[in-house]
Amino acid sequence: MKIGVISDLHIDRYHSETLQQKDFSLTLANEVSRASLDILLIAGDISNDHIRSYRFMQELEQMTGVTIYFVPGNHDFWNFSGDAKSTREIYEYFKDTKYFKVGAPIDLGDDWALVMNPAWYDYTYASDRFSLERLSQREFYGGTWQDKVKINWGMSDPEVSKLMAERAASDLEAVRDKKIILMTHVVTNKAFRVPMPNRLFDYYNAFIGTSDFDSFYEDYDIRYSIMGHIHFRHQVKEGSTDYICACLGYKREWRTKDIVHEMRDALQVIEI
Repeated sequence: MKIGVISDLHIDRYHSETLQQKDFSLTLANEVSRASLDILLIAGDISNDHIRSYRFMQELEQMTGVTIYFVPGNHDFWNFSGDAKSTREIYEYFKDTKYFKVGAPIDLGDDWALVMNPAWYDYTYASDRFSLERLSQREFYGGTWQDKVKINWGMSDPEVSKLMAERAASDLEAVRDKKIILMTHVVTNKAFRVPMPNRLFDYYNAFIGTSDFDSFYEDYDIRYSIMGHIHFRHQVKEGSTDYICACLGYKREWRTKDIVHEMRDALQVIEI
């Protein structure tokens, strides 16, 4: 089975009159077909709105016929459509789709399973020179972490992280006897932090990842840990786990101006 992995498409961040949303769907559809994928995993941040993200997956599925699974990223929880859904209601909205199956691990056959969970950042990736109170302000050097104004879980970020981890633990326990692909949006390995010391990311690394998943890699047979969020492409192997970030990222972050080259470079393929 061939499984494609990609994240952080940000289809509504064009930054160019020559690049539109259809270019993302057409290019990704062509790459899915080119790689002869059976499944496509999208590790969050399709767009800045839940409805747009859902419709993109529907369109891509119709174009390719491939099975798609997805975990919402922080941007997918934003509500640019203005349909009055709360953050928790958006979570339930995605949960009601066939693409996001938290609470229901996917049996991939041949003793493999897929577990999906967005995860959330718990501030532990920041420099320890910042207090929890200072990090919870989510403002630094004149900038504001935009989730502060666009997302409201009704609890603190570390509390959300623990809640996500509890749900992940339940799903992982259900497939304890299988080889597991764990897909999150937030990163779960500190190797994916922006290296410190760093003038900005000593602080902003707080919103990159979580330590609440650390024990899972000792307790379960997680062969692949698929992540997004960080907007760079990187892979690390620790023990029997391959950690993969396959972020397309914003156009201004690309190495070239060619969407085909960037999409092809970002898309990673694993075979099980």
